[in-house]
Amino acid sequence: MASTRVFSLLIVDDDPLVHQSLKMCLPTHWKVFSAPKLEAIQYERFYHAAFVDMHLEPGSTKAAGPQVIEKLIKHNNQLEVVAMSGDLSRPLMESCLKAGAQRFLAKPLMPEEVLLILEKIEALWDLRSMDPSANRHSARWVGSSQASQKIKKRIADLRGETNPVLIEGETGCGKEVVARLLHEQEGDRPFIAVNLASIPENLFESEMFGHVKGAFTGAEQNKVGLTEAANGGDLFLDEIEALPLSQQAKLLRFLETGEVRRVGAKESSQVKTRVIAASNRSLEKMVAAGEFREDLLYRLASQRIDLPPLRERLEDIDELAKHFLEAERPRRNKTIAEDGLASLKKYNWPGNVRELKRVCEQLSLTSPLPFIREEDVTSWLRPTATSAGAPSYTTIDFNKGLNTLVEEFEAHAIRTVLKQTSDIEAAAKILQVSRSNLYKKIKDYKIEEEPS
Repeated sequence: MASTRVFSLLIVDDDPLVHQSLKMCLPTHWKVFSAPKLEAIQYERFYHAAFVDMHLEPGSTKAAGPQVIEKLIKHNNQLEVVAMSGDLSRPLMESCLKAGAQRFLAKPLMPEEVLLILEKIEALWDLRSMDPSANRHSARWVGSSQASQKIKKRIADLRGETNPVLIEGETGCGKEVVARLLHEQEGDRPFIAVNLASIPENLFESEMFGHVKGAFTGAEQNKVGLTEAANGGDLFLDEIEALPLSQQAKLLRFLETGEVRRVGAKESSQVKTRVIAASNRSLEKMVAAGEFREDLLYRLASQRIDLPPLRERLEDIDELAKHFLEAERPRRNKTIAEDGLASLKKYNWPGNVRELKRVCEQLSLTSPLPFIREEDVTSWLRPTATSAGAPSYTTIDFNKGLNTLVEEFEAHAIRTVLKQTSDIEAAAKILQVSRSNLYKKIKDYKIEEEPS
């Protein structure tokens, strides 16, 4: 997802050498606007980024930079501001951050650091302005809520970084989307995705690191492992929490050394692969329970992204619903009315964005009018609102008592998962219960007797 756009940079500094040195190291797609003094700043002009010196008047002991930063951000609250100064006093630097600067650079500026920062700023603007109709096969984080803005900023901050990344969040909240965005912003390079829960324990080493012909029964030819296939790019390990303890040490060694030795081979080879891992369980809790290696967690969590569930960013439902309905065109041309959106926001979305996507697909198919109304939404989300149906999350009837309320929610959670997957094994894994326990609850709540 390398940018082809033209970006504008404002440089505010009274030292002409700073302007010259920055212009010399900038990529050609950055257009520079220079302001050697306060009076030369054009606040109304649109800039993607600004480098602002803290002391803007020769001989002045008072830092005017924070006031300039505040005024610039007042005109463009998405402006990426980098403060800079040879004065590295802590009060000054903190005043810059308080004024709205995202970073503070010490003078003299280092060209390599400047270029890396500009790459991250480019990545952030590209994430903000992605056109959903431009490429339906490209990953896209949909949403403009404060939580979504933080996620986009975090993704952009990891542009150009090579350390492992750990993405944590509930099932269905967008972990693979984030992994693909992390990958795409690095340009054209390999991307290998694997769900570790789908790899049998006895085949893990062969799948990850490959094997040579004759290494074991059935190894009729040499095989390249996933780590080698991702050389020079990214290896996405989904459901890292499913990796057995017996195999975790092997993954840890690879992360520490970058060495790959195929099963049955005598020599190892070096690969450069960034590992992006995802988990829908808290790995800290798994470490405390003795289910996950602490040293592996530390290695994986070199860089970390925590994704909030959809119920914590309900403001994004407008954009998400419209995005999913747009994906159904031209076969089904439906829009959603305001009361329909309001109804979607009353739901708690235990299945997160994945569940919303499925619901939007069903609504586009079943709603009788060209637009989706409140009654269309409620009939799908709460088809049996009385007795054992889906409970309301906006009001709680305490007259039912805690046991009944808990049972209603438990039954609703099971129904929701079974709408996502008809595989009992997969459903039990999502709910983190045994298959026999899930079968018992399905029978107790008479879920299998309900029409699909």
